[in-house]
Amino acid sequence: MDSAGLVRRAVAEFAAAHLSGPQVCVGLSGGPDSLALTAAAVGAGLDVTALIVDHGLQPDSAQVAATAGEVAGSLGARVRVLPVRVGRRGGLEAGARDARYAALDEARADRPVLLGHTADDQAETVLLGLARGSGARSIAGMRAWNDPWARPLLGVRRQQTLAACTELGLVPHRDPHNDDPRFTRVRLRTEVLPLLEEVLHGGVVDALGRTAEGLRADNDALDEWAASVFAEAGRYDGLAVAPLLAVPLAVRTRVLRAWLLGVGATEPTHRVISAVDDLMATTGNARSQVAIGGDPGARRVVVRAGETLTVRLTAR
Repeated sequence: MDSAGLVRRAVAEFAAAHLSGPQVCVGLSGGPDSLALTAAAVGAGLDVTALIVDHGLQPDSAQVAATAGEVAGSLGARVRVLPVRVGRRGGLEAGARDARYAALDEARADRPVLLGHTADDQAETVLLGLARGSGARSIAGMRAWNDPWARPLLGVRRQQTLAACTELGLVPHRDPHNDDPRFTRVRLRTEVLPLLEEVLHGGVVDALGRTAEGLRADNDALDEWAASVFAEAGRYDGLAVAPLLAVPLAVRTRVLRAWLLGVGATEPTHRVISAVDDLMATTGNARSQVAIGGDPGARRVVVRAGETLTVRLTAR
């Protein structure tokens, strides 16, 4: 099968398995992955609206967006261009990603959004999670379907989307950021993964994808177990200690994370969750506490009061 047919079949099979109707949006950057995805979605019979986010990070970004829109229109998709302002919190990559997802979510009008992430993107995500030591949830990578976000191409290689564009006579935009070694993902893509493929004699991208898939199944099982424990032990005015001490650490930390988010913690890090877990072994000394966030006037701390974890506000 040619590459364009392979990509189209991947989209059609995904739509049959996960989508309830033909109306979809596609997040279109103009690059080969999202351009091949747009063509495949139209070719698979879906009713496509291409959402093109203009991040405004390059002098010609408006023209790039307009050109992508013209191509999408020629394929039979409706088109919307979404200009955004990119913040710098967490760095340029994180700011652009946050702005992009917010714009897509606002514009999608209750339709699912198809994203052009490929097997190569999944491999990069797994390696990043592994290198950062951020736990099984990060190493499990991206889900193919996480309503409303759809990733039909996680089983398709990047070289196949590029070949599909060539076969269809489409000229994708080449984003200079994708070649900029200042970005960690670029170095993973251009240096680390090729070296791993050479040293391990190929198959690394597919192997990392299988690793992510297996971990997601494990995570789902542990999350379900943790939800049942939280239902027994969890109240936002206090969390019972005994049921948590009776379950494995992998379940307990999931319960703690859910509880901390519910009581107003900023995104709980591994360090904070581990400190709260350690707190359950104390006897309730008032000086034993874990800070979990707050505001300029007060901060939230977790303390153990008898057989319960509770949250208190303390003056700064």
